[in-house]
Amino acid sequence: MRRSILFLAACLLAGITPAASAGPAADGVADLGSYAARVEVHPFESLTLTDRQFLTGTSEGAKPVTVAGILRIAKAGTERLPTVILMHGSGGLGGNIEFWQRALAARGISTFAIDGFTGRGLTSVNTDQSLLARTNLILDIYRALGVLAKHPRVDPARIAVMGFSRGGQAALYASLKRFDAAWNRSGVIPALYLPVYPDCSIHFRDDTAVADRPIRIFGGGGDDYNPAATCAAYAERLRAAGADVDLTVFPGAQHVFDNPAGPTQPVVARGAQTVRACAISEAADGALVAGPDATPFTYADPCVQRDPHIGSDAAARAGILARVSHALDAAFRGR
Repeated sequence: MRRSILFLAACLLAGITPAASAGPAADGVADLGSYAARVEVHPFESLTLTDRQFLTGTSEGAKPVTVAGILRIAKAGTERLPTVILMHGSGGLGGNIEFWQRALAARGISTFAIDGFTGRGLTSVNTDQSLLARTNLILDIYRALGVLAKHPRVDPARIAVMGFSRGGQAALYASLKRFDAAWNRSGVIPALYLPVYPDCSIHFRDDTAVADRPIRIFGGGGDDYNPAATCAAYAERLRAAGADVDLTVFPGAQHVFDNPAGPTQPVVARGAQTVRACAISEAADGALVAGPDATPFTYADPCVQRDPHIGSDAAARAGILARVSHALDAAFRGR
């Protein structure tokens, strides 16, 4: 499987579409011959900024950066297609992104996979999350919406945002009206938000004022990297505020359970940082603070732990594919 993924990545970079394979996949993708009709790489401008800059809505002092997105157009022709933005996690683009690219293409849905790391000189932040403020990926999502809004093969009324882990956090909080008003210049409000095993540990100001769109969160019952319990608490607050939100937890599933290239038995992600024990919130001045004394949060804080687990889970992968497909059908219907 790993050789297959490396081969496909090499083909994509070379602009080659591999020949269609026959038969169903073991993990539930109907036909792994369902490759994109066309692949485009779109560089676009973003910023590298601090969380405080993002939260206070100021770009002064932020560093301009060119990031990129891989647009895989699901069907040949001229029609505008539904499209899902894919936002990677702390390890960058990986096997789970390819899984969703191919699974969604099999359903006639295009994807736009953002690479928020390479343009910033990063490959991974797993063991040092301080290398990039988390809110940068939210901004990248908004800038990607601007790219897609202008593309002749994308239906701007049928765009969803899906993210994983750190990218799941970005996909989740991209729904906040406050952030959208400050940073989204695309004119597009996604039809659906799909955060997958996100970190829901940060309490932002006004974080229950979200877009009038469905939010469908997915987590693993065995996840000790980003425990689903923190998302359950946030989902409860969102529902109390009238949001259309749902949380699905797959029993026993580990972090990155949707990655078919991941370990089939749970393994320790050596050195990876997790804030599962941290209570982080946004202060009035835009600083992120933690603990009973509301001191400025850093990744040197005692609450930051290491060595969580990761693992692939075929049953959970099939389950999330079915639920995501249903959610997309419902969100895009009639648009």
